[in-house]
Amino acid sequence: MNAPAPESHFGTVCVVGLGYIGLPTAAFIASSGSTDTKVIGVDIKQSFVDQINAGEVPFFEPDFESLLAGVVARGRLTAQTETPEADAYIVCVPTPFLDDHKVDPKYIKAAAENIAPQLKGGELIILESTSPPGTTEKMAEYVLNARPDLTAEDGHKNSVYFAHCPERVLPGRIMVEMAENDRVIGGVTPRATEMARDLYSTFCKGEMLVTDARTAEMAKLTENSFRDVNIAFANELSLICDELGINVWELIELANHHPRVNILQPGPGVGGHCIAVDPWFIVSAAPTTSRLVKMARDVNDSKPEYVINRVIERAERFKAPIIAALGIAFKPDIDDLRESPSLGIVDKLADQIPDAQLRVVEPNVDELPERLTKHANISKATFTEAVTDADIVLLLVDHHQFKDADRTLMEQKVVIDTKGIWR
Repeated sequence: MNAPAPESHFGTVCVVGLGYIGLPTAAFIASSGSTDTKVIGVDIKQSFVDQINAGEVPFFEPDFESLLAGVVARGRLTAQTETPEADAYIVCVPTPFLDDHKVDPKYIKAAAENIAPQLKGGELIILESTSPPGTTEKMAEYVLNARPDLTAEDGHKNSVYFAHCPERVLPGRIMVEMAENDRVIGGVTPRATEMARDLYSTFCKGEMLVTDARTAEMAKLTENSFRDVNIAFANELSLICDELGINVWELIELANHHPRVNILQPGPGVGGHCIAVDPWFIVSAAPTTSRLVKMARDVNDSKPEYVINRVIERAERFKAPIIAALGIAFKPDIDDLRESPSLGIVDKLADQIPDAQLRVVEPNVDELPERLTKHANISKATFTEAVTDADIVLLLVDHHQFKDADRTLMEQKVVIDTKGIWR
């Protein structure tokens, strides 16, 4: 019987990509790892690097700034734009999809090619970015093509080890979930799995669920596709109820009293870089058999257009309507605008109702994105300013500020509540 492999030690850990997932991952390793572990974060944005080295978080995440400031002040975490030598690399770069919904690997390829010259053999390279099955092996190809003197096979002195460990955290709850959630650990080889498990065990209290790389990649896609399919059911119910004159919110509340029914809440679409993207990776990997997954994506992707048409119908009764658009984040109480259906709705309304004035209320961002500021008929406003002047109040995101708002301001207004918080 083979003896168990010795626990891996990582003197230097490099996290490539310091966004919503990469930076918290780097900070947690720096805070929870061995006292002699040095963490180096790498990002192409000099502004991110400068803010992080000053102990400042370049995005909004509740309660995270004190953790980051602490590890930076103690010299446990530094940021830079160049990829250094390290014992382990965690790649947390974006994985957008192309027009055919296949993954665009350009950021993974760039990260791999920047890592390759630093390798001496024995390093661990983890892909944490959500990606279709086989992408971790593809990342290994990028590295080994650049370094033919190395191998991905176990047991060689020139081995480099590759694994996939998908993130499973919710923006807004990262401080809890980064440490507490179970983690799926999938290596390209058994030794890679062991090494990745050892690294994540330094800061994760949840169970380490070991498997192979392809299964780990598919696990993350499956989790988000499950949620997408269930949201699509709720969104389709909302369309049916509109057609039949039924209050969908009351209907769902009644149906959910059944002990084995838990219907989710409909909305203006599905956003974020996970649920709105990940199912397409399954569809692109198995296009003929992923019919239900694709149908759910089509339903959720079509919901913003339905909301736009409802607004246009109601705007026709006004000569130059003022529309209060409440929320452009992809979910409540965060500043993340990635793949936000609400943002897209406001953008398209500005084009399709050129005589309208859109007053956007987003309490979690200081400035509107360029996608909106390019429109002369869009401006940022407070809730009171926007709703007081508005002919139409369009609720797109259920931020807590909107739930607690003075509803008397909306009397005599046309109200389109896509989240059902004022029903």
